[in-house]
Amino acid sequence: MDWQGQKVAEQLMQILPVVFAVATFITGYVVGSFQLMLIVYDGGVILTTLITIPNWPFFNKHPLKWLEPSEAEKHPKPQVAVTSVSKKKPNKK
Repeated sequence: MDWQGQKVAEQLMQILPVVFAVATFITGYVVGSFQLMLIVYDGGVILTTLITIPNWPFFNKHPLKWLEPSEAEKHPKPQVAVTSVSKKKPNKK
């Protein structure tokens, strides 16, 4: 899954439960059945899970281009800068 695919999956995980919660409320209100309301919501959670968790091809539309090992050796890794610890100056009173 590429970066854009992760973004789409996260957006779907935020939007779909809200859509199913609204549909669940409307279904429960119109039909008057708490059991049917829970079944609709459970179906929405399962459908959201099946859409967002597997690595579907539409999540891989923008694959990353990795460097070849020989090309990576030409670009050295950045070095971590070492900072020195400064001593506190005594306060003059």
